Amino acid sequence: MSLSRCLLLASSLSLGPLAGCTFFPDTGATDPDRFVQETSPVFYRPDGTPVQRQAPPSLVVLPPNSGVRPPSQVHDLFRTRFHSSYGLPVSNPVHQAMYAQVNEDDFMLPAIPYQRIPPQFLRQEVDYQTVEKPGTVVVDTKSHFLYFVEPGGKAMRYGVGLGREGYAWSGRGVIQWKTKWPRWTPPAEMVSREPDMRPLSAERGGMNPGPTNPLGARAMYIYKNGKDTLYRIHGTPDWQSVGKATSSGCVRMLNQDVIDLFGRVSAKAEVVVL
Repeated sequence: MSLSRCLLLASSLSLGPLAGCTFFPDTGATDPDRFVQETSPVFYRPDGTPVQRQAPPSLVVLPPNSGVRPPSQVHDLFRTRFHSSYGLPVSNPVHQAMYAQVNEDDFMLPAIPYQRIPPQFLRQEVDYQTVEKPGTVVVDTKSHFLYFVEPGGKAMRYGVGLGREGYAWSGRGVIQWKTKWPRWTPPAEMVSREPDMRPLSAERGGMNPGPTNPLGARAMYIYKNGKDTLYRIHGTPDWQSVGKATSSGCVRMLNQDVIDLFGRVSAKAEVVVL
């Protein structure tokens, strides 16, 4: 019986392969080049028309003087010429959750556009060898990092922004107290320099808590030998200042990050500022 007649009979009877019929397997299905052609993402031009599937650059052999871009430039070509693709990740769901909108105590903190922040300044657990005990907060002013020391040679690392006051003190201290949604009182010299700040002066009670407050959603106050160092770790609504030297302030953190640190830090936790 011929193969075509055997296939026809199997189809008409809704049966599987029939005894006595010889079938030739599709060995091309295991060919790597063919697999790539059939499964690689489809890229779209701005007008919506698909671009012909191509194998990844590592599988393409370019003839001399072909005028085709070398593999190292293919990513830039896709990024600049095509608006969207299918099958490629577009964001990190972990960071989406970390920096999503927060609603708390009748306040709303907007989501942070974390894609616009250098990735090294986003919250992440890292290897960190130190003689400091777990639970200690270490501020590295040179690298603009804050570390919360964990057991096993690990630490939770956060990016921070530093103002003039952030560089003004170094050494060891303790978090004497910490507060949610702090009030902000501008220094007396700032009030004298900028009369418009007078309604926010200490005698007027300072600035009410809230998402636009310069101290953000949390503040931790550093003391040494029972005295206020005037050094603060606090949130900020100015997410663009993280990882940078800013005009004023102590240690600024993304609001979502300072909330996370606030929950980890215990009372009288030790703080080391390098």
